[in-house]
Amino acid sequence: MATFIEKARSHFPSLQSGFIFADNAGGSQCAKYVVDRISDYLLNTNVQLGADYSVSVESTQRVASGAVATATLINAASPNEIAFGASSTLNVDNLARALEGDVRDDEEIIITGEHEANGGPWKKLAKRKGLDVKYWRPRVSSPNNPYSVVHEVHDLLPLITAKTRVIAFSACSNILGSIVPVKEVIAAARAKAKEVGTRNIEFSVDCVAYAPHRRINVRDWDVDYCVFSYYKVYGPHISALYARSSSLQNSLTPLTHHFLRVDDTSYKLQPGGPGYETVYGTTGVLEYLRALTPSGDLDDAFAAIAEHEQALVEPLLAYLLSQESRGVRIVGDERGGLSRAPTVSFVIVGERPIKSKEVVRAFDQKGGVGIRYGHFYAYTLVDELEPKLDIDDAVVRISLVHYNTVQEVEKIISILNEVLA
Repeated sequence: MATFIEKARSHFPSLQSGFIFADNAGGSQCAKYVVDRISDYLLNTNVQLGADYSVSVESTQRVASGAVATATLINAASPNEIAFGASSTLNVDNLARALEGDVRDDEEIIITGEHEANGGPWKKLAKRKGLDVKYWRPRVSSPNNPYSVVHEVHDLLPLITAKTRVIAFSACSNILGSIVPVKEVIAAARAKAKEVGTRNIEFSVDCVAYAPHRRINVRDWDVDYCVFSYYKVYGPHISALYARSSSLQNSLTPLTHHFLRVDDTSYKLQPGGPGYETVYGTTGVLEYLRALTPSGDLDDAFAAIAEHEQALVEPLLAYLLSQESRGVRIVGDERGGLSRAPTVSFVIVGERPIKSKEVVRAFDQKGGVGIRYGHFYAYTLVDELEPKLDIDDAVVRISLVHYNTVQEVEKIISILNEVLA
């Protein structure tokens, strides 16, 4: 019987090249199930939706199956709660515009300074409406490392007042790597909102860096809005947005043409049709995840993913921590365990500092490994770190997923060892 890693890697033809893909937080490899569906759609059912002839009927059903599969993946109550867009930034921007009519001029928005996809649209909404924006900022968790910042719920709660309308945060930071306990955060925030008399508080959770590593569960979380990018979850370049049915009915106004009947479905968040072939292609992600374990159960699949990813991140974290005297500082959570994804950022400071871009250049010169440096659209978070970092150079990021191997991590560590010598 094939091992978990052998089974996983067999679904990604690109891995046969031997190249080590370690920039997965920027975009994962695409599973063959996905590519086969995209190809099949374009070759056999590439027509406009909604007509009565047989090929159009099949095409319509295929595109509709994308929302059905996504609702299953994230445990939404209905496919009518799923909208698609070209990117998570676009989806949240559409969401903010649809919510604009229900937000009062004296209300407030709380955001984190992380992934701009779930920050920028709310800041723009605040500017249009003249709202106050508050930041749920991370705090230092290690006395020896000023960059070891994490978000704690007790720093969020004092920000909530009777005027709070939206709280937007990331379930997992694409810089820090730490996984936020979304269910507990939302429960605590809702209790505080009830205590202070908030009119209507809603939560927008960015799962772009979370979705490859843990299962999203929107109903269990009690979340109102949730977004993730399929191209970072082994799928095509498209984003899915969840909007709770009650929010679709009571909070959001349509962005669609005035003559279209959107009722209280997620279609009101799609001012134009998404790429049909990519929406159908997303169904291949669900099939891939179910193929990872004998049970075909999604929770089992993500449990297996988390277990293997711990075997990847533990030695990398241990090595970086062992280089503290050399000036290596992990940016984010230094701890391992299930509260952390295998997305690891670091800088090299001290008496012999090394620019982040120089570290990446050394990997490029070696060849065969892809890592990256920068702020990764977490501009505000990186810009506010102390001591200050050069925002253009920012951090080195190594982002792994479950199809990476322990042997690949060993090679990455070997190259880092040469860089730091």
